[in-house]
Amino acid sequence: MTKGRTIVEKIISSHCGQDVRAGDFAIVNVDMAMAHDSTAPRAIQAFLEYGEKKIWDPSRFVLVLDHAVPCPNEQVSFLHAMMRYFAEEQEVRLFEGGEGICHQLMVEQGLVIPGEIVVGCDSHTCTYGAVNAIAFGIGSTDMSGVMLTGQLWMKVPETLKISYYGSMAQGTYAKDLILYTIGRLGSDGADYLALHFAGETINAMDVSQRLTLCNMAIECGAKVGIMECDEKTEAYLAERTQKNYSPVFDDDNVEYKNTIEIAADSIVPQIASPHAVDNVCPVEELAGTEIHQVFVGTCTNGRLEDLRIAAAILRDKRVHPRCRLLVAPASRHVLVSALQEGIIETLVQAGAVIIPPGCGPCPGTHLGVPSDGEVVLSTANRNFKGRMGNNKANIYLASPATCAASAVKGRITDPRQFLE
Repeated sequence: MTKGRTIVEKIISSHCGQDVRAGDFAIVNVDMAMAHDSTAPRAIQAFLEYGEKKIWDPSRFVLVLDHAVPCPNEQVSFLHAMMRYFAEEQEVRLFEGGEGICHQLMVEQGLVIPGEIVVGCDSHTCTYGAVNAIAFGIGSTDMSGVMLTGQLWMKVPETLKISYYGSMAQGTYAKDLILYTIGRLGSDGADYLALHFAGETINAMDVSQRLTLCNMAIECGAKVGIMECDEKTEAYLAERTQKNYSPVFDDDNVEYKNTIEIAADSIVPQIASPHAVDNVCPVEELAGTEIHQVFVGTCTNGRLEDLRIAAAILRDKRVHPRCRLLVAPASRHVLVSALQEGIIETLVQAGAVIIPPGCGPCPGTHLGVPSDGEVVLSTANRNFKGRMGNNKANIYLASPATCAASAVKGRITDPRQFLE
């Protein structure tokens, strides 16, 4: 009996015109491609060196200004101008500074649908797997080739299925689940694998939390994160796109690289300590550690649902006087919705500084750079040395709830005491 095919094998097969399996190499047709202001200039320059006048399909390429907005200096302004000129000349869509983070915009604007292959000049492109698409990051030179041909070669990854069961406990969110998972697997425990997130816990999540899980698949080495399409996915997409699509599922008799089961109901709030994402432990083990800055935002946890969680804890409270709280909505749509719900007012009254929609302090390009020796607690996806612009600072990663609770106390704090 022929073994079944995984979601990943099926999607890649449909994009290369032949039946391929894990370990095979294939040249695939790309459905959508994206680059932002930290990676697009190099890709554009490489493309121009080919001597071609037009990219393969202007409707399938997107440029985003998000990593350094508003523009912080003359050098970056030149790169932004370069991107604007190229976008106008090539008739490709450009998201201006302030519209949001590339990964949020790709799903929020309905630019990714189930069954597609999407590439981006950013490692966290794997976020889009939450809507049943294969998505992964590539380098700027590789992107120039995609811009020229609309194709890319790749090795078909094996699939590691992670099934979560049980209801998440109060004070525990998708960020805690993925931090726990990365801590268990290690930073290279899923090297070049496709992480298939499944189980009753995933089924109960909204799409926002699913995006958080897939966003951090790269942090344990995975090529992609992937989820099945269900009624929640379809409802999410129905508000954002009119494109036709066909959800892709695993066959019944599929063989995985491995299968792991995790009891979500036993996981408590988690935190990653400097300077590695897999350096994870329960928040309660580090409770009391003094912090100087808290950041709520990024492509991992800057969505409306995340801001709601933070605001619920901060309502009628104040940020500790020795601590700073920075908040960056993931998109303009998130910002407007948060304004309409009164979330922004709650955060500002608590002492938060609201940053324009975009990556904010995460990449360390200009906003919110910490000082030497300062301790930062962030909802971002990486805490490597220098990640936020200073390699002498210390970055911890946690959920929006843990970040909000800690901002009130001025120390790392288990959020459950605020939710009882």
